[in-house]
Amino acid sequence: MVFSEAAPPADFIRDIIDTGLKTREHQGKVATRFPPEPNGYLHIGHAKSICLNFGIAAQYGGACNLRLDDTDPSGESMEYVESIIRDVRWLGFDWADRLYYASDYYEKLYEYALQLIKQGKAYVCDLTAEQMREYRGTLTEAGRESPYRHRSVAENLELFQRMRDGEFEEGSRVLRAKIDMAAPNIVMRDPVMYRIKKETHYRTGDKWSIYPMYDFAHCLSDALEGITHSICTLEFENNRPLYNWFLAALSIADSPQQIEFARLNLTFTILSKRKLIELVEKGIVAGWDDPQMPTLTGMRRRGYTPAAIRNFCERIGVAKNDSVIDMAVLENCLREDLNESAPRVLAVLRPLRVIIDNYPEALVEEFACPYHPQQAAMGVRRVPFARELYIEEDDFREEPPPKFHRLSPGREVRLRYGYFIKCVGVEKDPETGAVTTVHCTYDPETKSGFAPDGRKVAATIHWVSAAHSVPAEVRLYDRLFGKADPLSNGAELTAHLNPNSLEILRSCRLEPSLADATPGSRFQFERVGYFCVDAVDSKAEALVFNRTVTLRDSWAKIAAKGG
Repeated sequence: MVFSEAAPPADFIRDIIDTGLKTREHQGKVATRFPPEPNGYLHIGHAKSICLNFGIAAQYGGACNLRLDDTDPSGESMEYVESIIRDVRWLGFDWADRLYYASDYYEKLYEYALQLIKQGKAYVCDLTAEQMREYRGTLTEAGRESPYRHRSVAENLELFQRMRDGEFEEGSRVLRAKIDMAAPNIVMRDPVMYRIKKETHYRTGDKWSIYPMYDFAHCLSDALEGITHSICTLEFENNRPLYNWFLAALSIADSPQQIEFARLNLTFTILSKRKLIELVEKGIVAGWDDPQMPTLTGMRRRGYTPAAIRNFCERIGVAKNDSVIDMAVLENCLREDLNESAPRVLAVLRPLRVIIDNYPEALVEEFACPYHPQQAAMGVRRVPFARELYIEEDDFREEPPPKFHRLSPGREVRLRYGYFIKCVGVEKDPETGAVTTVHCTYDPETKSGFAPDGRKVAATIHWVSAAHSVPAEVRLYDRLFGKADPLSNGAELTAHLNPNSLEILRSCRLEPSLADATPGSRFQFERVGYFCVDAVDSKAEALVFNRTVTLRDSWAKIAAKGG
């Protein structure tokens, strides 16, 4: 488990825990859990909860469980379970032998339901879902009691057993808690505890025909695991009285305490699992691991680091009220981490051929180039230099605009780690007129990067040797949506997709040290951005790199212009 050495900042949840510890609540213990439903992949919003739950447990010398709240067979699968386990572990957290499933507790939950029936606190109801909505009432009007609310204990026990045995059709009956149909909080108006589902569960198969509702299973799963602090997002605040009611009705000793915090909302993205599923199912993205997705698996494939995500979660803190975090905060955390850890290399994404006319044709030099200017321990690599090079198209203009300081006819620039070169001519495509080759001369006295006569150049550009460079495909990823709040005013999912969220370049050339780059490894392409080797599509004979993040926040300028 990895944490910052600095003490976590104070927040209202830790204040609650500190107060409870002073009065010896829960016998002075702290036990938390991260309880995702295995019906999709985890996303950056889940990372906040993961870091909070595991972080609090570690801070107070307690333990955090990983529990899969698999109470609904619809859409749940082992694929999602495996992805959740993989992502939480990738973030740097460990649960030892405390991996649990709500489905582990199905028999015990059924016994709890029988206990409530015997206490006269639960009953089988035959109302349809539409009828139950009608009977529930409104915020200003009390609900009406179900005509089945006063069935005898014996009848309820018999019907509930028959529900379990699969005798009834889906939607024909449910088990409801008997609480108060006039309660101001509508959640407390006889909520459903069990429903009939004739679906195969990915773990229990067809053993069960009834499945517990989340509100019933969650609090009792917490109690069965000895959880002391059930930390969840703000949408469950209204359900807290029901959480507490079930525990009290069943006389659960030392009940867990539910505490709600504001979920993560991030600009230029969506974190609704339903909407993310829609992106996948409609083919808007290539899958859950598409690097454009805010899923942890997609972010990992794009090149995000666990440290950057943990630092982001710590930086934004924990609040009680909803707010929206600028995507730039996350991206800056990533840049800060990669700036320290990513080796520097040379890569030309849009190659333009350069011939140094006065450089010996047979000569090949090797320049010793550091992998990191401030991290000597990273070492150096040797980069070949020859007469024919590639530079970026954007680093040359035949007719330079004002303030363009890079290569142009008659102008001299410095090659990174190499010589001064001056443009003396160009070759063009006879049909299009586009420049295909730039002819230059070099000054052999400038190998140190400085001219003996003291003359200066206005720009330094990067390059690779044409003969020694390796080919690669580079995928330039950007934000999936072009609007900060892509679903505002009821907008369709596709209304504000960023048309430039992915650009694929297939003629890129990289310095030869990258020929053996392993999938998932990260680099800074000097002057270009941070990139990683794609973990799915990249092969030794066909390298594929993903842009993780640009060197600078280009979206800040767009926002400043009102874009």
